[in-house]
Amino acid sequence: MQTGLTDIEIIQQVLKGNQSVYASLVNKYQNYVFTIVLRYINSREDAEEVAQDVFVKAYRSLSDFRGESKFSTWLYTIATTSCITFLRKKKLDVHSLDNEKVMAHAENIDGGMRANQVEQKSRVTMVNQAIAMLSPDDAQVITLFYKGEQSLDEIAQVLGQETNTVKVRLHRARQRLKEKMEKHFRAEVSDLAM
Repeated sequence: MQTGLTDIEIIQQVLKGNQSVYASLVNKYQNYVFTIVLRYINSREDAEEVAQDVFVKAYRSLSDFRGESKFSTWLYTIATTSCITFLRKKKLDVHSLDNEKVMAHAENIDGGMRANQVEQKSRVTMVNQAIAMLSPDDAQVITLFYKGEQSLDEIAQVLGQETNTVKVRLHRARQRLKEKMEKHFRAEVSDLAM
C-alpha cells in the first residue's frame, strides 16, 4: 500500500485505474465512518453492513467527488444518507446521534484505559446526554462541528445551507446546550469550573 499520498492524489490514482490504492482510503476512514453509522444504527452487525456499503457507494461515485470540500465531508454525507435509507427500509427507530456506546467505542480504540479516562468518560457521557436533549437539528450541527471537526463552510455544504446560517445555528445550538447543561447537570458543571 502506498503512503504519503493525499486523499486527492489517491482518488486521482483510483480514477486512472489503480483501484488497489482505494484500500488506503478505506483504512484511513473506516473508524470515522463506523462511528458515524453507529450514531444512527444501534445494531453492530447492521452498522458494519451499512459502513461497508458506504465505502462501496463512495467508490462507485468517486468520479463525482469534485474536491471542493474534504473527502471526509463528502464521505460523511454518503454515510448519513446511507443510514437514513437503511432505517427507512428497516422501519427502525432512529437512535440518538450521540449514543453512549459510540463514544465508548471511539475512546477505547487504542485499547487501553488511562487513569484519567474514567473521569473524561463521565464528562463525555454528561455532554452526550445534554446533546441528546437538544432538537435533532441542534444536535446535528453540534456533532458536525465538535465531533466531526468540520468547518462552518463544510457543514454548510453538507446541510445545503449558507455558511452564515450555519454560524447562527451553531451559536444558538451552543446556547441551548449550555442551558441544558446548567439545568440538568448543575452540580457537575460547577465541579468542572473549579
